[in-house]
Amino acid sequence: MSGLLTRDREALPAAYLKDPDLRQAYLRYFVPANISKIHLPLRELSLHPKGLLRKDRLKVLDLGSGPGTALLGMMEFFSHHDHKPVLDCTALDQVGENLKDAERLFTEWRENTGMDASLRTLRSGVDRAAARLAGERFDVLILSNVLNELFHGNDERTEVRRNFLLGLLNQLMDQQGSCIIIEPALRETSREMLEVVCGLPAQTAQFYAPCPASGLCATLENARDWQHEEVPWDPPEIVREVDQRIGLRKDALKFSYVVLRKDASSITDVLGLDAWRVVSEPLISKGKAEFYLCGSEGRRLVVRLDKDWSDLNQDFGGLQRGAFVGFDGVLDEGKRLKVVKETKVIVKKV
Repeated sequence: MSGLLTRDREALPAAYLKDPDLRQAYLRYFVPANISKIHLPLRELSLHPKGLLRKDRLKVLDLGSGPGTALLGMMEFFSHHDHKPVLDCTALDQVGENLKDAERLFTEWRENTGMDASLRTLRSGVDRAAARLAGERFDVLILSNVLNELFHGNDERTEVRRNFLLGLLNQLMDQQGSCIIIEPALRETSREMLEVVCGLPAQTAQFYAPCPASGLCATLENARDWQHEEVPWDPPEIVREVDQRIGLRKDALKFSYVVLRKDASSITDVLGLDAWRVVSEPLISKGKAEFYLCGSEGRRLVVRLDKDWSDLNQDFGGLQRGAFVGFDGVLDEGKRLKVVKETKVIVKKV
């Protein structure tokens, strides 16, 4: 199953979760990790000063829901949040067995979290969602591990996916709504997601997150680059046991995501226009540490020489992928930014 979703993606059959063995493998191994992936975009949305998620009731649509994993994650997130809206959820999937699993798991999670939530299931292909739900508007649209599976064999898939997504946003998302897209942390799937969303017209969709930038993602400028998150995770025992047997290690959640909105709301409203997001692992070499950053100026490399360590910039060495950071007194050397002894490094908490 892991191989089909990564290195052997070309062999992945359509509606693969119809296979009972693959479905059980997915439920036991992938669902526990995928539940938590939606927490990051939800947390970043919840920080906005306009209270984007602070409605009394949220209408949520999970497209290509599988067993409703993202909806479980949403209940879990709000169960630990100070504001607990009523969640009116719709799970849409073409596999009836997935929807039965979704109903069972949703009931269990609702009881465990104590959330006030309801679930409607709809058996349909994602490509027919707009027609099946005509006239309805949702506060949150979710496409979790779905976009990369749509029109996969089509040579024009970027444009076809973009037009499909445009239709969803125009027809199903509320004017004040948010669309959360989560994809595997693979170069191919991450870049294809960015190629789709970067071509959307600004009057229909604008970036809220992950990066404090707008317009064409600078990651696409180099064919070797892609962007993903890596969030520490303590896996349950069954995942540890499977990993031990097959030689994998799932001690972090790795995924790519974007959050789209129709208005101009952005994570920069929370962090400021001078914020940068760390989009690489620490690049350590003799005498220096470097990171790639993404911000309003695009993608930049930043460096600190070991000899320039100071109390002001000591937090530089502890930066991790996904962190937001600001600088006071950083030097712009053209090809890179340079942190010197006098530079103040400001880690922005989210």
